[in-house]
Amino acid sequence: MSSRHAQLAEQFNADEARTNWHDQTLWWVRQKRDRAANTLPEWEQLRQWASDIKDHTLSNLHAYLLEFEKNALANGVFVHWAKDAQEHNRIIYDILQKAGVDRIVKSKSMLTEECHLNPYLQDKGIDVVDTDLGERIVQFREEAPSHIVLPAIHLKKEDVSNTFHEHLGTEKGNNDPQYLTHAARLHLREKFIQSDIAITGVNFAIAETGGIVVCTNEGNADMGAHAARIHIACMGFEKIIPKAEHLGVFTRLLARSATGQPITTYTSHFHRPAPGKEMHIVLVDNGRSRQLGREDFRNSLKCIRCAACFNTCPVYRRSGGHSYHTAVAGPIGSILNPNLDMKANVDLPFASTLCGSCSNVCPVKINIHEQLWKWRQVISAEGLTAPSKKIGMKLMAWVLARPGVYRFAGKTARWVTANLPFLVKNKTWNPWFKQREMPEAPKQSFQEWYKKQQRS
Repeated sequence: MSSRHAQLAEQFNADEARTNWHDQTLWWVRQKRDRAANTLPEWEQLRQWASDIKDHTLSNLHAYLLEFEKNALANGVFVHWAKDAQEHNRIIYDILQKAGVDRIVKSKSMLTEECHLNPYLQDKGIDVVDTDLGERIVQFREEAPSHIVLPAIHLKKEDVSNTFHEHLGTEKGNNDPQYLTHAARLHLREKFIQSDIAITGVNFAIAETGGIVVCTNEGNADMGAHAARIHIACMGFEKIIPKAEHLGVFTRLLARSATGQPITTYTSHFHRPAPGKEMHIVLVDNGRSRQLGREDFRNSLKCIRCAACFNTCPVYRRSGGHSYHTAVAGPIGSILNPNLDMKANVDLPFASTLCGSCSNVCPVKINIHEQLWKWRQVISAEGLTAPSKKIGMKLMAWVLARPGVYRFAGKTARWVTANLPFLVKNKTWNPWFKQREMPEAPKQSFQEWYKKQQRS
């Protein structure tokens, strides 16, 4: 089994101050989510409704996709179907070629990150400008986003200041967020005006109307879509919901779960192109139908990309998004990515404590921690676990099956911890100690204590 996550997490942990700051910042976002959720007495009912709507939709996906296509076409929208990332990218490039366009603006879209659209277009000479502020920052730095809602959460304002000084010529050492935001606004406004094509993601697509909904806090998706001659919206087919009346359930959950807001600043509805303009929607499979057919994992397609599971996960918070080496990191990414490429992402289901906090905060009630556990079983059955893990588990099973050996091992471990601490604190022998304090060993086992209580 690849240990790529562990190696990349170790690099992130090398800067202890930044690791602690990352951990605390994301936990602060998690606390905002809790406060926002607690303002709604019907919060758990909304979660259940959202889960039920998604269950129903996934069970009737074929019909709703065709209904959506029919209504979108009737609205004057071009609808394209892509079976995988390559076809998605090719469709978009074909639209650009037909329009004679070599520069585009793009708002946040995790699907286009998943499909690696930016490098594909850039290799063909297309100038791609990410207009979400966090996305633009990491684009300048030639980094991937580390979080699906907060793409630059791994960076501090000093990092942003240095990046803007290098790329935008801002004043060196000026870390004032308002100053930096103003510089970004001036820079991006020019890009919006120059571009004839805007690409956006899709938060929800409504089968009943053939319309799409895009949720942002910066308004960059709206600016791009309205200023450009051609709007291309890219969506995984799981973004479908049946009716417009269902939308309110999800919009009440999304922003509260993501950032603790009652609602995103912009919740924009697109149904048809403006006069003289074009609108395209690209519906993408890219492994989703395979995931839909996996009974143990189909619920992962309910995800509305709020990232609440990221913000609560103790592993993500202390390992950073780049350690997941995929477009979608965190707990949800760890159950989506093995479906796309099991061998390349075989390490991710093991990057979890299985504490269940991710499932507890999920607004659509995905059983994330259970799916992580089930992926481990699949990976083991496929023979993809590391030899060291196989040997370790067999040895543990042998010890646990022999009470006498188990008691002896426990006594030995307690004695070594108490009397030979240098062995326990050797990071080569005990990787656990690399980022943790070792607890004091108990003087007796629970079984020894229990027997004494029985005798007294």
